[in-house]
Amino acid sequence: MASSLLLCLLLCSYYAIAHGGNEHDFVVVPTSSFASEPACSAASSRATSAPNRASVPLAHRHGACAPSGATDKPSLAERLHRDRGRRNYIVSKASGRTTLLSEGGVSIPTSRGDAVDSLEYVVTLGIGTPAVEQTVLMDTGSDLSWVQCKPCNSSECYPQKDPLFDPSSSSTYTPIPCDTDACRDLGSDTYNHGCTNGTGPSLCQYGIRYGGGSTTVGLYSTETLTLKPGVSIKNFSFGCGFDQHGPYDKFDGLLGLGGAPESLVSQTTTLYGGAFSYCLPPGNSTAGFLALGAPSNHTAGFVFTPLHRFPDVATFYMVTLAGISVGGKQLDIPPTVFSKGMIIDSGTVVTGLPATAYSALRSAFRSAMSAYPLLPRNDGLDTCYNLTGLSNVTVPKVALTFSGGATIDLDVPSGVLLEGCLAFVGGSSDSQVGIIGNVNQRTFEVLYDSGKGKVGFRPGAC
Repeated sequence: MASSLLLCLLLCSYYAIAHGGNEHDFVVVPTSSFASEPACSAASSRATSAPNRASVPLAHRHGACAPSGATDKPSLAERLHRDRGRRNYIVSKASGRTTLLSEGGVSIPTSRGDAVDSLEYVVTLGIGTPAVEQTVLMDTGSDLSWVQCKPCNSSECYPQKDPLFDPSSSSTYTPIPCDTDACRDLGSDTYNHGCTNGTGPSLCQYGIRYGGGSTTVGLYSTETLTLKPGVSIKNFSFGCGFDQHGPYDKFDGLLGLGGAPESLVSQTTTLYGGAFSYCLPPGNSTAGFLALGAPSNHTAGFVFTPLHRFPDVATFYMVTLAGISVGGKQLDIPPTVFSKGMIIDSGTVVTGLPATAYSALRSAFRSAMSAYPLLPRNDGLDTCYNLTGLSNVTVPKVALTFSGGATIDLDVPSGVLLEGCLAFVGGSSDSQVGIIGNVNQRTFEVLYDSGKGKVGFRPGAC
């Protein structure tokens, strides 16, 4: 054991000399850290507190800490396939390209990625009075929140572990009438609101069709949303879904955290100032958190970079990447390569870089990891390593620098490697927007503060 550790330390020193850094720019990682733990470990989240802040636990949907219980985890190839679809869709939407698909004679705009199955993190909230617990996927790339509602039979709704929300049992549920500003503001070009055609009052309908063909249709409604005991949001606008189709997987709905008016963040601006944060845990068997509102001591432990928005797409949060370093050495990447910006997204797994930036990163990372044999390309990831039989691996630190000088050292290995593969891919060119995926965000508290126009990163938060 001692000789193995000594060898790793010697390798660190060798890499440092060879690549112009020092041993602090490399991390000796036990290969056991790449394996998932079978049980949920004690939460180590350190959400910064404030009187006007509400925090709830967050977990990976396929991990042991998921409130609805772990489901069969898809293979890496399946995750990457879904992830690529989501990433491609976000890029196309950011470029102003929208596709209309038909569902039951009604045109519903395609929203988000290849499928809802590309989303990975869940939170448990209460909806209605009395509150009914619902486990929902959180998504910074979506705006309208929804849950499945009664009366839904097996042909109209997919199976979920929690009881379906029953609006007739809630004293605070109200469907939104069709001829109202709230319904008109939903926007036919976004969620294709329509009106019910029955004998009773005409009610507002919403419809979303995701890129992979999954759909949700129902009544646009208001209800009390309970974040935790004693902390509730009254008259929260959401979708009460009565017709869902697609490869959904046990979760009860979706929580939209985007920047458009329909999102939870926008609806609670008067309460929480348009700010929220989360910490994605380093593994699937530990917990993180989602918090509404900014910390009281707003700058403690954070580094900040300006937040940008697309003029015609309010959903996405964008920052400007200024540089990348590997093993303490700054890569030679022209600043113009990053001119299109980077969307920060909780639902995308792997970070997509402009082609020139990725080429430089891949070359430097492979050079620093040259002691380990490369594996064949894995459905888009082309820098994967065979670590079989090794007790420890020496991994170079990867740092991202944003406009304004904010620099973050990605967590090693959880923020750099995904099942032994470098968690980055390259775009087809330098002419499209990039995306910072959730692997790179692990262990950071990522603070989105629309009111102050900045994004913050606080390391070691979970």
